[in-house]
Amino acid sequence: MSHPRVIGPQATLPPAGLPGLDPALSRLVSVEGVLADAGETRLWHVLDTGDALAERGVEPRGTIVAVHGNPTWSYLWRALVNASLARADAGATPWRVVAVDQLEMGFSERTPLRRTLAQRVADLDALVTELGIRGPIVTIGHDWGGPVSLGWAVENRDRLAAVIALNTAVHHPDGAELPFALRVATARGMLAAGTTGTTAFLDVTLALADLDPAVRAAFRAPYATIARRRGIGGFVSDIPATPAHESTPALHRMSAGLRELQVPALLLRGPKDPVFGEDHLDDLTERLPHADVHRFEGAGHLLAEERPYADVVLDWLDEKVPDAAPAAPRTRRASSRKRPAPTGRLWDALDARRDDDDTAVIDMTTARGDGPLNVSWRQLSTRVDELAAGLDAFGVRAGDRVSLLVQPGPTLTAALYACLRIGAVVVVADRGLGIRGLSRAVRGAVPDVVIGEVAGLAAARALGWPGRRISAAALPAASSRALGVEASLSDLARAGRGRPLPAPPAADADAAVLFTSGSTGPAKGVVYTHAQLSALRDTLAVHFGVTADTGLVTGFAPFALLGPALGTRSATPDMDVSAPRTLTAAAVAAAVRASDARIVFLSPAAVANVVATAGGLTDADRAALSRVETFLSTGAPVGVDLLRRAQALMPNAVAHTPYGMTECLLVADVTLPEIEAAAGDRGVCVGRPLGTGEVRIAPLDELGRSSDDTTTEPRVTGEIVISAPHLKRGYFRLHLTDREARRGLGERWHRTGDVGHLDAEGRLWVEGRLPHVITTAEGPVTPVGIEQDAETVPAVQRAAAVGVGPADRQVVVAVVETGARRPGLASPELTEAVRAATAQRLAAVLVVPTLPTDIRHNSKIDRTRVSAWAERVLAGEKPSAP
Repeated sequence: MSHPRVIGPQATLPPAGLPGLDPALSRLVSVEGVLADAGETRLWHVLDTGDALAERGVEPRGTIVAVHGNPTWSYLWRALVNASLARADAGATPWRVVAVDQLEMGFSERTPLRRTLAQRVADLDALVTELGIRGPIVTIGHDWGGPVSLGWAVENRDRLAAVIALNTAVHHPDGAELPFALRVATARGMLAAGTTGTTAFLDVTLALADLDPAVRAAFRAPYATIARRRGIGGFVSDIPATPAHESTPALHRMSAGLRELQVPALLLRGPKDPVFGEDHLDDLTERLPHADVHRFEGAGHLLAEERPYADVVLDWLDEKVPDAAPAAPRTRRASSRKRPAPTGRLWDALDARRDDDDTAVIDMTTARGDGPLNVSWRQLSTRVDELAAGLDAFGVRAGDRVSLLVQPGPTLTAALYACLRIGAVVVVADRGLGIRGLSRAVRGAVPDVVIGEVAGLAAARALGWPGRRISAAALPAASSRALGVEASLSDLARAGRGRPLPAPPAADADAAVLFTSGSTGPAKGVVYTHAQLSALRDTLAVHFGVTADTGLVTGFAPFALLGPALGTRSATPDMDVSAPRTLTAAAVAAAVRASDARIVFLSPAAVANVVATAGGLTDADRAALSRVETFLSTGAPVGVDLLRRAQALMPNAVAHTPYGMTECLLVADVTLPEIEAAAGDRGVCVGRPLGTGEVRIAPLDELGRSSDDTTTEPRVTGEIVISAPHLKRGYFRLHLTDREARRGLGERWHRTGDVGHLDAEGRLWVEGRLPHVITTAEGPVTPVGIEQDAETVPAVQRAAAVGVGPADRQVVVAVVETGARRPGLASPELTEAVRAATAQRLAAVLVVPTLPTDIRHNSKIDRTRVSAWAERVLAGEKPSAP
């Protein structure tokens, strides 16, 4: 029986005027007590949209039962409550939302009972029964509302439609310490004072998000007195931190039961959480391997207050719960033609040449005698087998993630192929991300093992990265202890000698997580399966005619490890691969000479420095470079002039600029002669799709948004969408990013975020990035063509075309790099010259000493940063470097 306006003992309705909370949705519900509370009647406060839907004449699809944690209350779920009603009003799938205040919390009744986890699960069940909620039911929980809601879910599978959890934990390993924040809260002498006697625990929790003062006051409203804060202390004391704790059996029962849940699951996480870490999310995904996971980079513990999660939840329910969504209008979807499945495994060539004493890998950074270190196929194959068996003996299993913090060379090559051979998932994030970006990537990947050189291991120790530690080289005992190293690769090789190898992984098993450059936002982990990596190898081999005698020099990190897979010798030049501008022409020539390579693969920034240092080449260097037959540069657009100058150093090579990205490393390819013959279009010509890959265009609307329809019609500008056998499986724990990348398309398609068009010959032209499209009053304008025009002015070294002003009324500003000592407005003469070079109307021309670029490639201009700087300068702010 419910009592909408009756006030019971210590239970009350929230005060009016709380931001975002409709008082009409609050109700008090009398519920018969259960378990230790049997014989009592308890009064709950809930937010319930059931009556509001009934007034609208709407029958809900089901009920979302939302359970808050400590020390919040049902107010936490107001966005979900409001969004569900707004969608019902708009004719979308209606869901009833019941957001509860757990007993002793919020505006529900305070009682003398000490409530355990089992009691709270039973309490929730009694409330659900009293409200007559039959199903389908979706549970959503946060913090300690996670175990309560999931505990109910495990025990009520017959009515369950889906489960959702925000920042929570469901298991505490025996002997493991609590997170620091909870250790402080539960410390002797601190529990009562910090949680009940004062508002310290409440204050600290609310400080974890940047809350509006009125919202902060609303969260504090139910907890004004010591008596009303007893539940906060009770929740903290009920944390099952030891095997002997009263709630430990219930926690174990629930966490074990999760493994048997087959309903859709969604896990949303704010990574900046001092309470629930990545290991807690890792544990949840291990128990719910089918769950969709999304990490909101930059958000923390109070995720519901920091990100628009409500639409995420309701969109996900439309997609995942059967019959939940109304039929969507049919759109013209991109469809992939059937392709043959890739055959073989990435290490097949290594196995085939295991008795071959020819050179496989050349380490230009390590001298042996009069030359670099050469590793034969026999040596490499043996080392891979030993390390694979040693990793298995160390406890590394198929599916475990292994972070590799080792510079490209024989050691990294052997470790990588050993991991792949036993089914471990390699995590590759290079130092080019910067220490913060690298740390965010490694921590977010939650590696089980870190294999690193001393610098990487020291960073792992100092920054608290997870995972057992293995050193690339043998270290003194004192150093190993200081770095937390359990073994070296040499130790593993000895342990693996003569041991049998485990069964190889399946073709569709995950093989690698490769992190993007972070040039367009926080670096994302891109997941590849073994089949997709094999397809990449096959595409590269066929398109560029790689044979055992070809030889490969790679100054571009993503391709530095493919030599053994291609069955050809490979060498990485003497350089810092995380800083491409450290590569010199002499270093390339030395690597070519040592490997007798016919293919040279460099990044654009590396190419620029190779050309700039060409004056240091000797006659022997030039003779070696003259034997190169194929020169490739990828990772960012390369200007025709730079390509010509690079090819002049390799006069017998055909210069290629393949187009690709971490999500699909090879999409299209074009040669320098083809670029020179393709004239008249705006942008950078990147050629035709490779192999069986496909490219389509999703046209832009007037606000620069790409449509769900795609086309191959020539000269239609839009977002570039691609499909290929070697396209990624998805992003690591970025469900929303995955969904957006496939929006309106088939499963094996990807929205690249690049904009461009196809010409009448089927060649692809790239015109910039989707976020950099300038939305003028006349329609969307892409930046690259304008930049190319500006760069024809002799004084301009590089240019960035950016938008300034409100969306759909932006004006175009050219920011040019001229070597000027001070940033600011361009001179009248330069302004006139740049304006004369382009047909696009320019509101202003600004100069900078150097345009900011991304870290990894040192070549992708950060137009977002330049745009913000230009807006400040044009608003009258004193110019400084962007």
